[in-house]
This record gives sequence, structure tokens and C-alpha cells, in this order.
Amino acid sequence: MTVLGDIEAAVPALRRYAWSLLRHGQDADDLVQDSLALALGRLATRTGEGDIRPWLFAIMHNLFVSRWRSARRWRTLFGRADDESQGPAQPPGQEWSLVTRDLVQGVDNLPGEQRQVLLLVAVEGMEYREAAAILGIPVGTVMSRLSRARDALRAHVEGHALSDAAPVGRRARPALRRVK
Repeated sequence: MTVLGDIEAAVPALRRYAWSLLRHGQDADDLVQDSLALALGRLATRTGEGDIRPWLFAIMHNLFVSRWRSARRWRTLFGRADDESQGPAQPPGQEWSLVTRDLVQGVDNLPGEQRQVLLLVAVEGMEYREAAAILGIPVGTVMSRLSRARDALRAHVEGHALSDAAPVGRRARPALRRVK
């Protein structure tokens, strides 16, 4: 497959990741388009012969972070409460729809750092080192964030609020009693 064919094949995954970052279809499409334009402009400077997807995801992630920082500076927000971001008008009647809705809500409730790692590794099928390179963090941090995200999702799906979940990596300590 050619480089342009590889880029074209990565577009659906880029759109999913952009939507997960922005939660608005039009903004996500704009981010994908700008990322692809930037990637095509920098194609001659790309080093390495490996998979092009991590490179594309890194460009998108860096562009998103840059825009987020700029928007934060100017006190504007990316997300909008349009009809696209709202749930269905009528609750679903099938159990699978309920489970899916709970899972999506759980992912929405995750902190951004955990959500990004979870989506890159679990949804897009990237290796830990690829996700680490895209996000600019150590592999151990990717593994830690992924573990915390999975634990939080498991707790949410099992019916516990994310805030009620025990801190990950710590055991609950028994209450100390005063001995008289």
C-alpha cells in the first residue's frame, strides 16, 4: 500500500479519536482535516518506514493540545451542547443499548488523560509504546493510566459511581480505633 493509501485507511480511526477528544462532529471533522493537511505538508520530513498511524495520531494530538491551550488562554470552549452531543430522546429498550450507554457514560466520566490512553490502546489497537510516543509520556504512565481507566470503567459499569471507587493502587485501610 502506498503512503497516501495508508493515510486514507487511517481516516476513520482519526475521526473516532477526534470525536472522543472534542465530542462535536463538526469540530472533530475540522481537526481531522487540519491534521491531514499538516501531515501531507510534512510528509517529506517524516522519518522511518514503519506504520504511519502513530505519526498521524501524534500530529492530531499535538494540534488538539495546541488549540486547547490557545482556547484556554482566550477563555473559549471547544465543546457545544448541540443535538449531536445529547443522548437519545427516548430511552433504549434493549439491554445491549443500556450497557453501551453506561459504557459510553463511563468513558465520558474518565479524566482526559485516561480517556485518551484508553481510546488509543483499547479502541485503536495501538501498542503502549505507540500511545506513549503520541501523547509524549513514558510507557509506564500509559500502562498506569490504562489500568486506572479500566478499573474506573469496571466500577462504573458494575453500578458504582466513579467517585465512590477506591483509589487505584491503594488498599482500603481499616478505621483506626482508640483503645482506652
